[in-house]
Amino acid sequence: MAKRTKKQEKQLEEVIKGSLILLALATYLYTKSIGITILVTFITIGLIIAFTINRVMKRKKILRNSGIFEIDKMDGIQFEHYLKELFINQGYKVEVTSASGDFGADLILKKDNNKIVVQAKRFSKSVGVKAIQEVKASQNYYNANESWVVTNNYFTSPAEKLALSNNVKLIDREELIKLITAMNLTAIPSVNYSMLEVASTKLKCEKCGNDLVLRKSTRGRFYGCSTYPKCRNTKEYKEQQTV
Repeated sequence: MAKRTKKQEKQLEEVIKGSLILLALATYLYTKSIGITILVTFITIGLIIAFTINRVMKRKKILRNSGIFEIDKMDGIQFEHYLKELFINQGYKVEVTSASGDFGADLILKKDNNKIVVQAKRFSKSVGVKAIQEVKASQNYYNANESWVVTNNYFTSPAEKLALSNNVKLIDREELIKLITAMNLTAIPSVNYSMLEVASTKLKCEKCGNDLVLRKSTRGRFYGCSTYPKCRNTKEYKEQQTV
């Protein structure tokens, strides 16, 4: 869902004004009374104002409950890991790719024999065509069935057109909020997304060969590469393993 532009808002205002004028004219022609016409017009304006206020209040509540404002404060890596938690709660198996050499995909989702590459864009401005080009290229590289771009912001018009012609799914700010609220998740600022090192281990990273360290997150303990965020490889923590 695209963000409503100033031009669209102006057009909506003109439609409302035009509708009020037509209502007033129709009321006067039917009743031949200026007093009744003014009364009906003011009642209609009052209902429009009440509806608008109610809609704004509901919107504010949804935004507050979604935690989108906390997401806006995240850096790119924090956003990727937040999306990982979000998609895990949707039943996907999720892999966060290496920070370097990811070939345009930040996350790889798997569910029901379907493989999806995702590019995460935690932006303070609209996302352009470059993200669409990169994630589409990564779809071929990872032999995925689908490609998505997820952002906390919106997409430019050229990006939307390119995504449509290349069958790339776009999840903008509005769609992300819907996903979060549907899963009853919020972004909690106190969550330690940097995943501080807990202890050294004798294990080696299967991707880059560097040491694995024992880390902790909101989902519990796990092994992560000591070179994080350069390498974001993780491994399941098992109590019986030697630390």
